[in-house]
Amino acid sequence: MQHADKAPLSRPGRWMALALAAALASGCTILQEDKIDYSSAQRGNTLEVPPDLTQLARDSRYALPGEAATASGYQATTAASGHAGDTALQKIGDARIERAGNQRWLVVDRPPEQLWDTVRAFWQDNGFVLEIDQEKIGIMETDWAENRAKIPQDFIRRTLGRVIDNLYSTGERDRFRTRFERNAAGGTEIYISHRGMEEVYTSSQKERTIWQPRASDVELETEFLRRLMVALGSATEEQAKAAATVAAAPSSVQQTTVDGTPALRFADNFDRAWRRVGLSLDRTGFTVEDRDRSAGIYYVRFVAPDPDRSSKPGLFSRLFGGSKKADASPERQRIVVRSSDELTTVSVQDAQGKPDGGPNAQTIIKLLAQDLN
Repeated sequence: MQHADKAPLSRPGRWMALALAAALASGCTILQEDKIDYSSAQRGNTLEVPPDLTQLARDSRYALPGEAATASGYQATTAASGHAGDTALQKIGDARIERAGNQRWLVVDRPPEQLWDTVRAFWQDNGFVLEIDQEKIGIMETDWAENRAKIPQDFIRRTLGRVIDNLYSTGERDRFRTRFERNAAGGTEIYISHRGMEEVYTSSQKERTIWQPRASDVELETEFLRRLMVALGSATEEQAKAAATVAAAPSSVQQTTVDGTPALRFADNFDRAWRRVGLSLDRTGFTVEDRDRSAGIYYVRFVAPDPDRSSKPGLFSRLFGGSKKADASPERQRIVVRSSDELTTVSVQDAQGKPDGGPNAQTIIKLLAQDLN
């Protein structure tokens, strides 16, 4: 969103202002919402990341406990993952898209180390700068970027192109996290999660704006999974589009209590439940500091939503070097995934590993339930 400059405009500046006014008044616009054309918000510069969004490095975080991937072992292993009756999938070449509830992920019959460089180049080719690029822990995360294809293609913009292109803004920014998980067959599961921000006015006079979170976009996640299939050479455009339309498998996540503390319960074995909970944590903005798959524990930091956002700088402003005022200290907690046969329970513990039934734990369980269903 642009704000008028109070200083007198030069002749070129006045002409540009008139052109912008004409563009905004034009009724001849063509929205191109089905296209993606990202432009990094601060290309080449590292954003200031507040403490609640940092990541801690740890070796081999995405390797299966007790298993090592080798070329001979990989070649001798057939690709088998999950149960077709529980998780919908459609395989093309050496890749397939699996789906449970509103979550999708890509399964590729290649080890992570063979995919990392290609996936990195994929995000860069799509207009992003990687802020997190840590192969040891299997995490990539882009910077905040704007989808320029959402800007109306009015007469002025089509005519003058890049001359005035920087005067236009969608008022939205997106970032994507890519998480690699090695599966039991020696292949890789790739999860892409979206986080969005939007610029909103803080008063009816529209004098000031702040950036605040908006809902994750499942369709954007799916589109990038589809494009990644093509980039990996696993499918043609047509095949990838067909794979992305895989039907949803039934998903019913129930909120319950276990020993007086909030919890989730749903029908899934541990492998699938572990992956799905990890994707939900990425989507809902938790900082996963560490994870212990053998114990079924995600170590996370959580900042409870601030009900009085209008009186403080928005998160996006802080990311771009705004106010240095300290936020509330993030709570460190543990998300515990326990499975027995095909039934999984997800609960919350405090930093010391004790059951947590406080307000933050209740909020975490509610957020996970909304995303998993």
